[in-house]
Amino acid sequence: MTLAIAYGRAGLGVDAPLVGIEVHLGNGLPAFNMVGLPETAVRESRDRVRSAIQNSGFEFPTRRITVNLAPADLPKEGARFDLPIAMGILAASGQVPLQGLERFEFAGELALSGELRPVPGLLPVALQARRAGRKLLCPLDNAQEAALVHPDGCLGAAHLLEVCAHLSGRDILPAAQAPRLTTETRSYLRDLEDVKGQASARRALEIAAAGAHSVLLMGPPGTGKSMLASRLPGILPPMTDEECLQAAAVRSVSGAGFSPADWGARPFRAPHHSASHVALAGGGGKPRPGEISLAHCGVLFLDELPEFSRQSLEILREPLETGTITISRAAAQVEYPARFQLVAAMNPCPCGHLGDPQKPCTCSPDQISRYRGRVSGPLLDRIDLKVEVPRLTAEELQTQSPGETSEAVRQRVCRARERRLAESGAPAAALSATELENACGLGESERRFLAAALEKLGMSARAYHRTLRVALTIADLAGEGRVSAGQLSEALGYRRTLE
Repeated sequence: MTLAIAYGRAGLGVDAPLVGIEVHLGNGLPAFNMVGLPETAVRESRDRVRSAIQNSGFEFPTRRITVNLAPADLPKEGARFDLPIAMGILAASGQVPLQGLERFEFAGELALSGELRPVPGLLPVALQARRAGRKLLCPLDNAQEAALVHPDGCLGAAHLLEVCAHLSGRDILPAAQAPRLTTETRSYLRDLEDVKGQASARRALEIAAAGAHSVLLMGPPGTGKSMLASRLPGILPPMTDEECLQAAAVRSVSGAGFSPADWGARPFRAPHHSASHVALAGGGGKPRPGEISLAHCGVLFLDELPEFSRQSLEILREPLETGTITISRAAAQVEYPARFQLVAAMNPCPCGHLGDPQKPCTCSPDQISRYRGRVSGPLLDRIDLKVEVPRLTAEELQTQSPGETSEAVRQRVCRARERRLAESGAPAAALSATELENACGLGESERRFLAAALEKLGMSARAYHRTLRVALTIADLAGEGRVSAGQLSEALGYRRTLE
């Protein structure tokens, strides 16, 4: 038999489409031709595969070798196709059994000696292999990561010889064991107990955690805005299995590498204000996820919000609404998940002391207007909670007793989130307009109150629905089945603060 087909997978965002590696050995002068839209690293596999096969004690066929990576219109990149190409050549030349090859998928880079080296983005590959009902043969260094989603069908090998021995039935590889994981390891999280005072900001964080809302903290320098933001992950509910998988998949394909120890830990990303729009959104010649995707299912903290470029900030508008971001390039269009909780912090003015009772502001009205104008109205409209973080007096700093611990707040947050998930299937921030109206159950008096507030404040339709979402979360925290006028009033207060 001079034709063999091995299976691998390409990388397309957090997806891993199937690629059939068709290998044909024909008559004629020795040649090694590769077709099917391979990029440079894939074309270079010819030399790696040849040396790996020869240095492993096999014979490299001196025939006309044609390798087709199907489908031909799907771009193929990276060194992950080394192993399936090598197995296709060995099977087509009769050096390993052809029967049973269709039950496996292969991924891995080959060293010239035949050793297998790890490749990025194996988590989506393992997930798709499990869904297709095939076992995955991959480098030993990737095996634990892949076993997280394919526990009984991931086989790790250190050398090409081990893969061939397994296919020949001489030395069966054991299934890789996933590391023991727990989503309750939270000792690394910072505790809300460390924050003195700031009752309003603490309350806003609790509401944000319960309903998956975005928050803007504004106050003078040194009042604890960054400290509060870093405490949000500690009061968020545990991640579901699906959220763990999504966050791990993004990190796996990012090139930064995924550690099994990170499983179940909500991401906390805090890019510097000098970060470019590409760093935030993702992109490049080969589109990679940016900070907003790496914060998926976690927290994106933007300190000194007005110092970010306008282009970078406007990128946030679509993901805050849809939970995804699409990166379009000439060669491909990739969609990454980006459902994060935005926590932003800013000073009230360029000098930072507007409204500070201890230090006078030195900024002119024009300077203040230009400073705040760096953050657009449409972006502010998408932020649910806007909270002032005032300076504490020396007496308050010295006499304030520690507040509630993160664990105590987290228990209330979990009860409120579970209540909303049981009734609506999603947090308040993710409900559609119809679902939101039904969940709030507003009476006639509440509707009149909200209509009057809408008219007085000149709120947009988006702001109206976001106010309802915050009020619904407040009701969930109180354990009440419908939204009251008092809860609407509190929710409106979070919109009026900075507008």
